[in-house]
Amino acid sequence: MKKIYKTFLFLFISTNILSQDNIADKISNNLTLDGNVEFIEKNLIDAEAFYRSAISKDSMNNVASYNMANSFYKSGLNAEAVNEYKSSILKARNRQDLHKSFHNLGDVYMQNKDYQNAVNAFKKALLNNPSDDETRYNYVLAKELLKNDQKNKKKDKKEDKKKDNKKEDEKKDNKKEDENKDDKKEDENKDDNKKGDKNNKKENKPKPNQISPEQLKNLLKAMNNEEKKVQDKVNKNKIKGVPVKNKKDW
Repeated sequence: MKKIYKTFLFLFISTNILSQDNIADKISNNLTLDGNVEFIEKNLIDAEAFYRSAISKDSMNNVASYNMANSFYKSGLNAEAVNEYKSSILKARNRQDLHKSFHNLGDVYMQNKDYQNAVNAFKKALLNNPSDDETRYNYVLAKELLKNDQKNKKKDKKEDKKKDNKKEDEKKDNKKEDENKDDKKEDENKDDNKKGDKNNKKENKPKPNQISPEQLKNLLKAMNNEEKKVQDKVNKNKIKGVPVKNKKDW
């Protein structure tokens, strides 16, 4: 009897839990439908609110996650859309759900010009539905855009390198130019000094028809010597006395 009672209690609790889960699932599904109505009416903010409520009632509601990601995408909230598509992928129940989530995720990456992740997303979408022509087209387009983007980045890198080299060369040229200017200034200063010395020599050099101080000094010295000789001669004659005239015989 005791064993039967325990079994009955276990079944009652299990049934009660299942019924509660069913109620939560129903509420979550109803909220999802309400969100879909708002989404169709383009009331995206209200739609997001209903989807959030649906997920709060049933965290594994992949439809609510996928539709909320679509709502984010329509609102231009790409970062939020990426996160929610990834969440819907984790909750996906079949390959069709995976295909749709990966495909839309690829579209967001394309809009962000993140072509590498777009290629990866479309490739995974094709793995879950190889017959989808739109996904195949987007996959090829993303690969082509990725190739062009990589070429442009390489080209830009080369251009940047050229610009850096050009700047470096300009710096070197400017440095050489500054050094040449300094050398030129130094040469000019030397020339100015030489000119100054020449001017000084010119100033010291006597002008035509003019006697330099040194020449005047020598001339005065010579004149003094001549004057002294004359004076000595006069003095000598004074000592001899007056000459005596001799009478001639007739």
